[in-house]
Amino acid sequence: MPHLFTALPWLRVLALALPLASLSACASPPAPETLFVASALTAPHSFTKGIEGPAVDADGNIYAVNYARQQTIGKVTPGGQGEVFLTLPGASIANGIRFGSRGQMYLADYIEHTIYVVEPGTRTVAIHARDARMTQPNDIAITQDDVLYASDPNWKENTGRVWRIARDGTVTLALDIMGTANGIEVSPDGKILYVNESVQRNIWAYDIGADGSLSGKRLFQRFDDFGMDGMRVDVDGNLYVTRYSKGTVVKLSPQGKLLREISVPGAKPSNISFGGPDGRTAYVTEVVQGRLLQFRVDRPGLEWQRGQESKAHPLAVPPIK
Repeated sequence: MPHLFTALPWLRVLALALPLASLSACASPPAPETLFVASALTAPHSFTKGIEGPAVDADGNIYAVNYARQQTIGKVTPGGQGEVFLTLPGASIANGIRFGSRGQMYLADYIEHTIYVVEPGTRTVAIHARDARMTQPNDIAITQDDVLYASDPNWKENTGRVWRIARDGTVTLALDIMGTANGIEVSPDGKILYVNESVQRNIWAYDIGADGSLSGKRLFQRFDDFGMDGMRVDVDGNLYVTRYSKGTVVKLSPQGKLLREISVPGAKPSNISFGGPDGRTAYVTEVVQGRLLQFRVDRPGLEWQRGQESKAHPLAVPPIK
């Protein structure tokens, strides 16, 4: 009898646990996440029609140009709360934004032929590179060791070039005699530079040499209608391209195959970036409504991954405040 009394509490616990276990076994699995469906992040006209950029810092804040008024850089939280982060000097107006390995922000100013840099933890704008030979540095791509490639379209002539900006700010002409060079990006392994021509609707791929030179030009993709603007890769090397005036973003494989086309609420998506808690939120700047859009994707963006690596580095610098 003493053994039976000892066992009774355990029997009572088991009896209570069995219904809970049965309920747990019968519970429905979580609903699958909705991917590739775009929605607005900021209010209409929170940015001017010059909205461009965008780029995401290691803490998940999104930066885009011309917030509230021209010449500004806006900072938007993942929840959609925005503010003027800084105002550019003189007549400068930025277009492309990228973050470097230390968390430094690079800004391509198409008015003053300048690449600015903003050091981490500050809002101070300094000249990184300036060259009067540039028509207008537009979008910028960045390598893992902070070398920049800037597209330089001449819209009046429907021509373009690409400039290479070394870490010390030295400017070198990397490509000449192109169509209207616009969106630009580097593959995850750092071996390929992608450049699109908006008017001609071509995306070209080039091999990046050890010295940063470009060679091996080949057609990566061509579209029969509508233009193109910004481009970004995910960690697998898939290339996301905004289709300006078509109101979509396309996802291309590393071989140039069209994998998916995502509709966005607005006819003129101008550029794209990746962030969110896991790097799988795409942020898109849209010109007609002057706002940021967002949608979830299946794989993290490369720039998000690089930002997390820089944040975790033992020499990491303070976050931008």
